[in-house]
Amino acid sequence: MQINKFKFGILKTGEEVFKYTLKNKDLEISILNYGGIITEIIMPDKDGKNENIVLGYDNILDYEEKAPYFGAITGRVAGRIAKGKFTLEEKAYNLAINNGENNLHGGIKGLDKRIWDVELLEDGIELSYISPHMEEGFPGEVKFKVRYILKGTTLELLYTGIPDEKTLINLTNHTYFNLSGNCKESILNHKLYIDADKVPYLDTGSIPTGELFIVEGTPFDFRTSKNIGKDIGEDDTQLNQTKGYDHPFILNKNKDVEVILDHKASGRAIEIRTDREAVVVYSGNYLGDDEGKLSCGVEAKQHLGVCLETQELPNNINIEEFKSSIYDSKNSYEAKTIFRFKTVGKEVK
Repeated sequence: MQINKFKFGILKTGEEVFKYTLKNKDLEISILNYGGIITEIIMPDKDGKNENIVLGYDNILDYEEKAPYFGAITGRVAGRIAKGKFTLEEKAYNLAINNGENNLHGGIKGLDKRIWDVELLEDGIELSYISPHMEEGFPGEVKFKVRYILKGTTLELLYTGIPDEKTLINLTNHTYFNLSGNCKESILNHKLYIDADKVPYLDTGSIPTGELFIVEGTPFDFRTSKNIGKDIGEDDTQLNQTKGYDHPFILNKNKDVEVILDHKASGRAIEIRTDREAVVVYSGNYLGDDEGKLSCGVEAKQHLGVCLETQELPNNINIEEFKSSIYDSKNSYEAKTIFRFKTVGKEVK
């Protein structure tokens, strides 16, 4: 496997950003040391044509100013924390409000906007970042590491977080997938399978209420693969609130492959397995507001990409019914998600 390093740009702070490209005979994956952003995943379609299957930009300024977490490590806590408030060890904490009245994806300058140290590995790269005590309002210093491991047609994301005191950690990767290649069409004709029977109700601020509903008989039933666009326009309160899917699906955890995204016209597919409790499906409902032109040459628009964010349930610290994502020096954070990329008619390792 080849690992190449390229200059990508300079932040407004003067910090230099580099792109690292992992390449083997099956895939080419590019990652920035800024936010651990996956800028490209290049794979063949059924006719052997190599194209990019993720959304992103070709310059650092757009990532700084416009990116809706394209391809990034999100945290310290992915998703929303209600009103930016939580209590830990009988102490109240107040976080930045950066999404309506809530805290989203770690705050104003979360892990997605930090420069990470990079170490080259035999089969990938390891990104490291030390988040100081009270960065973005979160207690404790945390030593984070994220490994991107490329083996044949699989990409493994391995996360660790070692805090020096009790704190919240719930990371994910926020890549927007579009298997049509180079943004040729929306994701509404992509088929999605999710091994999940239950989904939390969201309130009007997209915060889980703690109450769950059964997916059977609702637009949220993906236990049999179906087009993302099949039911997205249904008159359903949960869909109407978020203009589409933006919900955590609680994985049943009894199958090896828990999520499958595929696109018949290109022959491309992704199989996902994870040790996390849930996958948040975001169907790009608000894309097109101000993201501008993407690296594929297309203007961003609604439903141009879909995120499959493996993580623990959002806002779990504030919901008694959910298991909280609390870690300390004796109980460090570890997480794993594996993406397997497949093309119909081609041998898969």
